[in-house]
This record gives sequence, C-alpha cells and structure tokens, in this order.
Amino acid sequence: MLSMISNLDTLAFLRCNRLQHNTLFSTFFLLISKSGDGYLYLLLAVLVYWAAPENHLLFVSAGVLSFLIELPCFLFLKSTIRRDRPFVLIADCSFSVQPSDKFSMPSGHTAAAFLMATLVASIYPVFAIVAFVWASLVGVSRVILGVHYPSDVLAGALLGSSCTLVALAVVN
Repeated sequence: MLSMISNLDTLAFLRCNRLQHNTLFSTFFLLISKSGDGYLYLLLAVLVYWAAPENHLLFVSAGVLSFLIELPCFLFLKSTIRRDRPFVLIADCSFSVQPSDKFSMPSGHTAAAFLMATLVASIYPVFAIVAFVWASLVGVSRVILGVHYPSDVLAGALLGSSCTLVALAVVN
C-alpha cells in the first residue's frame, strides 16, 4: 500500500514538474513561491493594523503563537523524516529554486502559507477563499518548481493549519 502511494506521489510530482518548462507557468509559480517566503506575512500584519485595528491584537498574537508552535514541529519533522528532495532521487526532474535545506517533508513554504490562510480565514472570514487559494498555489508552486512532492505539500498544509487552530484555541 505504501509503495502504491509513493508511486502515485512520484507520478503526480512528475506531471506537475513538467509545467515548469512553460515560461509563463514557470514565471507565475516562481512569483507565487516567492510570496510564501515570509515578507508578505509582516506586510499583512501592518495592513491588518491599518484596515482593522480592532482585530489586530488577536491576529498578531495568534499569528506569533502559531509560528512559535509550527517552527519546532516543522524542524522536528524535517529532521526525523529526512525525506530527500525529488530532484535528488528522480533523474528526469528539474528544479527552479534552491531550497533552504536538504529535506522535503513537510513543505515549510506550504506550512507557513496555510498557517496564514487559516489565521486570515478565522479572523477575517470574508477573505477565506482568497487566502486558501493563495496558500494552495504556494503549495502547488513548490511541486512545479521541483523541490517538493505533493505529499510534502499536503503535510505542510496540515501542519500549518493545525498550528493556527491550536494557537487560536489558546488565545481565545
């Protein structure tokens, strides 16, 4: 069963990874991936303060706590699972970004993006669809750009969303 799941994961990765050879897709997903680097999160906190100061304290405190929970969990999972990145194992794949570390499970960009999407959706539900579409695109970008398998992205999404839900429960 695990072998079948692994094969499906690799097949899905290869299909997505081929999209980076299209210049338009590659450029779009490079930009989307960069939007998950972290700078946007600080900008979002400033925008929330300006646009909705009544919820700013909840947004910032739950956001900080979410990242304080997520980061050690992320580092523990990376160092425990130690899954090689696809471009290390798959000869006919290519990658367009240099990852910040050696291992792929879970996707840190996706974890952070879903952490923020869950936070935004929980406090500002009117922006939920936009937040989750953006977070999903960040995850997909990491597969297309060759640095993660789809299951890495799924694990990152679960990690980020879970950490935010825990933080919101604590803060509330």
